[in-house]
Amino acid sequence: MSVRRRTTLRAVAAATVVIALAAGCSNANSGANKGGASAAGVLTLGKPDGPQTNNSNPFLNTSAGATLGYRYMIYEPLAMTNMIKPTDKADPWLATDWEWEGNFTKVTFTLDERAKWADGKPLTAADVEYTFNLLKKHPALNGNGIPFDGIAVEDGKVVLTFKESQFVNQNKIIQTFIVPKHIWEKVENPETWPNRTPVGSGPYKLKTFTPQTTTLTATPTYWNGKTKVKELRYTAYNDNSAATTALATGKVEWSFVFMPNHKQLFIDKDPKNHKLWFPSGLGIHGLWFNTARKPFDNPALRKAMAMVVDRKAIHIQAQATLYPEITNPTGIPLPAGEPFLAPEYASANTAPDVAGAKKLLDEAGFKLSGGVLKDPSGKPVTLTFTDPAGWNDYITGLAIIKDNIKQLGIEAKVKTQTAEAWGVDVANGNFDATLHWTNSGATPYDMYQNIMDGAILQPIGKSSQTGNFGRFKNDEATAALKEYANAKDEGTRTKALHLLQKIFVEQAPVIPTAAAPIGAEYSTKNWIGWPTEANPYAPPQHTQPSALEIVLNLTPAK
Repeated sequence: MSVRRRTTLRAVAAATVVIALAAGCSNANSGANKGGASAAGVLTLGKPDGPQTNNSNPFLNTSAGATLGYRYMIYEPLAMTNMIKPTDKADPWLATDWEWEGNFTKVTFTLDERAKWADGKPLTAADVEYTFNLLKKHPALNGNGIPFDGIAVEDGKVVLTFKESQFVNQNKIIQTFIVPKHIWEKVENPETWPNRTPVGSGPYKLKTFTPQTTTLTATPTYWNGKTKVKELRYTAYNDNSAATTALATGKVEWSFVFMPNHKQLFIDKDPKNHKLWFPSGLGIHGLWFNTARKPFDNPALRKAMAMVVDRKAIHIQAQATLYPEITNPTGIPLPAGEPFLAPEYASANTAPDVAGAKKLLDEAGFKLSGGVLKDPSGKPVTLTFTDPAGWNDYITGLAIIKDNIKQLGIEAKVKTQTAEAWGVDVANGNFDATLHWTNSGATPYDMYQNIMDGAILQPIGKSSQTGNFGRFKNDEATAALKEYANAKDEGTRTKALHLLQKIFVEQAPVIPTAAAPIGAEYSTKNWIGWPTEANPYAPPQHTQPSALEIVLNLTPAK
C-alpha cells in the first residue's frame, strides 16, 4: 500500500511496470532526465497510481488532477491551511480576509482584487458566487458535503449563510477550489465533465497529457508573483517499486511512496540530497470492528484487544517507522493533537497490558479455558481480518495484531481481497475487523465523527459512503458530536471533545494503530526550500492543497 488519504489517502495496487515517459518531451524535460532539472526550471514528480485518464475536473477525487495532485497548481483556494499545525490561522490566498458571524452560520469573503484567471480575465466575486452555487446544485461535486444555504454578492464581497454552525467545516469551506464562471457556466454536465483544457487562477496550466506523464507549464502572467519552477512533470508509475527506483535514481524529485527499507532504497543513494519527512495531521489508521456482529458488539472484548496491541511493533515492522506512532489511547496523533487532549489522558500511553486485558475480560464474563477465550455464551472467540492483497503495511500489521490477541486466547485469520471487493465489503458492513484509515481535519472531531457518528449509521447491507463503517451505535457519542459541531463557545466544545475521547477509549470501536502521515520523499539536489520538521510551513505531500505553497517556495539549488 502506498500512503493513502481520504481526503486525502489513496490505495495503490501493485503491478508490473514499464516506465514510459511522454512522447515529444521538450528539451527542458530531456535536461531534467539528466539531472539538470533546476537549470531547466523543471521539477519532476511521480506516484505509483498506474496510467491515468485525461480528466482535470478539480472537484472529482477520481480525476487525474486529483490522483497526481496537479489540480492544486491550476486551481486556487480562498485561503491556505496547514494540516500539521491545525490550530494556526489560515494564510490569505484568493481572499484577503474572511469573517465568521452568528456562531459560524455566516461568512463574508473579501477578495484580492489582483486575482485573475490564466486567460487574463479578472477573478471576481461573481466567480466565487458561481462556484459555491455549483457545489450546492451538484452534490457529486460537493465532496465535503457542505450544507450551503444562502450564497450572494454584497458590496463586492461574497456572503455565505448556513442553517447550522459550520465550525467543524470552516477550513473545508475556505479551501474550496474557485473556478471561472465564464467557462464552467457553458458546461452541460459538470459532474462528468473531464475539463481537458483547464483554466484556473493558479501559476500553472496544462501543457501536455499522456496516460504516463502530465506536464504543466508556468503562466507568465500569474497574478501572485513569479515562479522559479517553470515546468512540473508528473509521471504515473504502476507500482511502488518503479516509483522508488525513479526516486533513487533522481528521475523523480518529489513523491510519496511507502518504502519498507527507505534508508537503503532511497536515502543511502544520495545521503546529501535525498530527504523524507512524514508528519501527521489529526487522522489515523486503525483496526475497525464490525460492532453489529457478535461478539464484537461487546465493548469489553474490543477494549481488551486494544490493550494488547503492540503499536511499537506495528510502527517499526509494518510501517518502517514512516507513519508516526500512536502513543495515546485516545487515538489523537501527537504532537498535532496535544492542545485537544483531555487532562485524564494527558499522560496515558498505549503500552501493551496483557494482565489488565485478561482481568477486564474475566470481569465481563469471558472465560479462558485451555488457551481458548470463550464469550459469555460459551462460544470460542474467533475472527477474520480482511484487507486488500498487496497492501503490505496493512497485512503485516494484521499479522502482528493476530499474534498479540492470541495472548488472550483469541484465534484470528487473515483474508485478503481485491481493493474493489474490500471497499464494497467495508461500505456494506461485511467484515469482522479491518485496517482502514479515518478522516482528518482541523480538530479531532473529523476523526471521531468518521468513526462514531450515529447520524451516518447505516444498517448491515446498506452501503455507507461517509463513515461509521463499524456500525457503531452510541447515543452519547452522537449527541456529543452534534454538541461539538453546534457549540457557541469553546468551553462547550472542549467538554464535548473530552467526552468523545472517554467514549472512544472505553468503547474501543476502532483500535488506533498509527497516525495518518502527510509525508513525502524529495531531493534537494536541484531545488531547495522544502518544508521540514524545523520549518513546518506545510505538510510535504504533493497531493494536498498546500503543495502549491511548497512549489512557490522552491528555489534552484545552484
